[in-house]
Amino acid sequence: MGGQPMFIMSEDSQRTQGRDAQSSNIMAGKAVAEAVRTTLGPRGMDKMLVDSSGEVVITNDGATILNEMDIEHPAAQMIVEVAETQEEEVGDGTTTAGVIAGNLLGEAEDLIDQDVHATTIVEGYHEAASIAQDAIDEQVGDAAVDDEILKQVAESSMTGKGTGGLTAESLAETVVEAVRHVETDDGVARDNVTVHTQIGASSNATELVPGIVIDEEPAHEGMPSAVEDASIAVLDVELGVRTGDVDAEYAIDSIDQLNAAIDAEESEVQGYAETVAESGADVVITTDDVDDRVSTFLANEGILVFENVGSSDTKDIISATGATRVGALDDLEEADFGHADRISAENYGDDDLAFVEGGAAAETVTVFVRGGTEHVVDELERAIGDALDVVATALESGEVVPGAGATEIAIADKIRQEAAGIEGRKQLAVTAFADALDVVPRTLAANTGQDPIDALVDLRAAHESEGRAGLITDGEDVTIGDPLESGVVDPADVKREAIESATEAATMIVRIDDVIAAE
Repeated sequence: MGGQPMFIMSEDSQRTQGRDAQSSNIMAGKAVAEAVRTTLGPRGMDKMLVDSSGEVVITNDGATILNEMDIEHPAAQMIVEVAETQEEEVGDGTTTAGVIAGNLLGEAEDLIDQDVHATTIVEGYHEAASIAQDAIDEQVGDAAVDDEILKQVAESSMTGKGTGGLTAESLAETVVEAVRHVETDDGVARDNVTVHTQIGASSNATELVPGIVIDEEPAHEGMPSAVEDASIAVLDVELGVRTGDVDAEYAIDSIDQLNAAIDAEESEVQGYAETVAESGADVVITTDDVDDRVSTFLANEGILVFENVGSSDTKDIISATGATRVGALDDLEEADFGHADRISAENYGDDDLAFVEGGAAAETVTVFVRGGTEHVVDELERAIGDALDVVATALESGEVVPGAGATEIAIADKIRQEAAGIEGRKQLAVTAFADALDVVPRTLAANTGQDPIDALVDLRAAHESEGRAGLITDGEDVTIGDPLESGVVDPADVKREAIESATEAATMIVRIDDVIAAE
């Protein structure tokens, strides 16, 4: 090489190695976790997020906060991915997972300062996570997961979140009813429960619609606003004068020719209208345009028509009513019709909605969320969405565990007991894992105005004597008791996923000792 230096990376690249790289990554991960920590629990605080365009989001949902934050640091992005994974897999516990991941990093940083190798920390964390999963299994309640427990799961999920003028208890009944509606022999069809928001009324007007809600209005103001026991035709047809693809001009030399052209056009339009009317359909859904003359004729016949319906909404209607999409009007037969108990068109200020209820093939229900402002309905939508997810998870698994920090106390206690039998420095990492889990009860205590250290000591003592202890919030009162007796429960899978995803993210970050960034 003649003594000349060899450049492997671009001159603009930045490289951070060793302890500096570990410290930078851990600090970034801890910062993200700290951003959501104060939102945890029934007394958690909200965050206001304002983007560059001035759009405002007010929420205490961990996944939403992390998604809205403009995070660039790659290690911090891993904590965001923890929340995303938690949200996708079980629908709730995103804040818990993120906070645990951040504290696992904090404990790892202390161990690194004590010259414990990163590989030892990773091995210890994975062993502790395995013990934690066993501890969760031991905390699973003996009672069968019935509607009452499902309501407790929903209520526990929504307590402390923005639910407008509604109580979590009243919303829980709606959530459980919705999930029960889509329960099948193969499990819960969670995707068949949708949430539709509409501002302009109190959140007390929130209701469950046994069907679907779409943003559509009748094609003619003279059409009926509601049709009972509806026969529904779904068309991919333009109900109007056909136009060619080639530009053409026709020379008309006389009034008779003009009248003949007008009569031909009227005859064509009339033919469309009569074909639809004679088919026996009460409601027509078409993905294309409807000529005003056709709309007027069908309105006079008492037929309700929705035009230019989007592909997604059309598929939902077909799914709910059992209709067959028809591509040519001549092919329309009664066998192609779908059926619904009721289809209605409702006006909400500047918005028009169509309700398709009780379809013959109805597998979908809609939680129709009302609220006075956009911020209220958005937060209510997030709260209900999380509740639907955890209820579906609990119903499918049939396993719930105590909430209010009790499960984390039990996990930490079991890990500390098992740590005594682990040799070498790995024991330090296992114990540190238990210490990291203490962040959940400590944060719950701090967010309710309690002293975190005193509350943690009391919780541990109650756990030792009673076998189960959590921080129960009832209005302004905060007591230590059995969460299962107080109806504060979580799906076991939420805890399992939080431990697993937090451990994976923390160990991945701890193992990084070299960061190479291109400018």
